[in-house]
Amino acid sequence: MRSFQIQDNLGFMKKLLTGNDFDAFLLSEASITTFATFQIDGTFHAEFLPAAEAETLTDETSGYTLWKRVRPFFLELTRGKNTPLRFRIVFRLAPHNVEKLIAQSGLSVRSEQINGLFLNIHFDGEALTCVSGTSMNVFTLDKTLEHAWDEMLQKFFLQKRIPFLLD
Repeated sequence: MRSFQIQDNLGFMKKLLTGNDFDAFLLSEASITTFATFQIDGTFHAEFLPAAEAETLTDETSGYTLWKRVRPFFLELTRGKNTPLRFRIVFRLAPHNVEKLIAQSGLSVRSEQINGLFLNIHFDGEALTCVSGTSMNVFTLDKTLEHAWDEMLQKFFLQKRIPFLLD
């Protein structure tokens, strides 16, 4: 688990809400407090979509919706002259990207042993922090997956030009 203290809140928010930098992440859950608190459950309901569209989905068959589907609604909740009082977003890495991470890192863990690789974003009204998280379906003392995920997130932030300090 690693904590990334974001150094440019405005730039980060622009990438998060109007860019496509985070669109490949699945949304596990989110909440935002403005004039009221809004809770978003990222559970995906394929039955809502026309059958032809539902058949073309890949990432969302994991049970969670892509951030790009929710992003416009979250953006709408942040519009206005006042900054949100707080928000929290929990992203999870899509299954095909978990497979890529395992392969690229040469890890011995199998994807079915992994419950999720998470990116928790928290804004408290002033500071913006991103914290990595790993959840396993099996008990292990091996931290190589956790370290590989932390390293991947660090590379992601550098590639997307998101300035941060490690806590």
